[in-house]
Amino acid sequence: MYLIAVVVNILIIVAISSTTNLHTPMYFFIDTLSSVDICFTSVTVPKMLLNIQTQSQAIPYVACLTQMYFLILFLELDNVLLAVMAYDRFVAICHPLHYARNMSPQFCITSVPVALVVTNIYPLIHTVLMSTLSFCTSVRIHHICCELYALLKLSCSDICFSELVVYTVGSFLFVTPFVFISASCMRIFSVILRLRSSQDKLKAFTNCSPHLAVVSLFYGTLFGVYLLPSSSYTAKDTVATVLYAVVPPIFNPFIYILRKKDMKGALRSLLGWRRRFSQ
Repeated sequence: MYLIAVVVNILIIVAISSTTNLHTPMYFFIDTLSSVDICFTSVTVPKMLLNIQTQSQAIPYVACLTQMYFLILFLELDNVLLAVMAYDRFVAICHPLHYARNMSPQFCITSVPVALVVTNIYPLIHTVLMSTLSFCTSVRIHHICCELYALLKLSCSDICFSELVVYTVGSFLFVTPFVFISASCMRIFSVILRLRSSQDKLKAFTNCSPHLAVVSLFYGTLFGVYLLPSSSYTAKDTVATVLYAVVPPIFNPFIYILRKKDMKGALRSLLGWRRRFSQ
């Protein structure tokens, strides 16, 4: 599953980068999302596979904090990118005459580093707070990775302040993009329903349905983990974590491949060029 996620996302990146007619804001963000998905799944899965292969469940303290930092970073970056992509679809369907101005190349290029800077704040805060906590000499993390909530439950220190930061800052940073995406989707649907032609309705819905599917997959697996009580971690929580760490990076590119004709054509051209080169 990990190899499929990496290979397919790399194909998406190469296909978009090498196809001139895909150099549009929508495909630019799909390209960026594929890059983030590769990093996101690479934070946890390789270490998990190594532990399975070596039959060793140990992870150094510094490596554990590093894994936690990048796990939160790429998770939040995925969240923000989906919000920006929702804005792209909102402008394309609700304000098509202003699309070139609102989704200019300058906006697209600057939005990614700005999102990266903003999303660094949350994991940096928690990594610093976690480094100030003390842990017992023998600590067993009841999880497949150094997940924030699992680590907090293992600390011997007072975690009231850390939990307060988790639920306040975390809720704001994760819920705000979700609310923005939901509002954008409601506005898009209202505009689609007002279209007179059934063909126009179908075209507009087809245009935004891949993003809606990706958003549903991301938040469906994510909320399946973080809306559950965190007092104890069981096999069910571990499976849910594997789902949101591996399943979206695998299915996101397939969703765009199956629902975007331009993407299919770009991949056919890319794979055809590879075959001709090998011959």
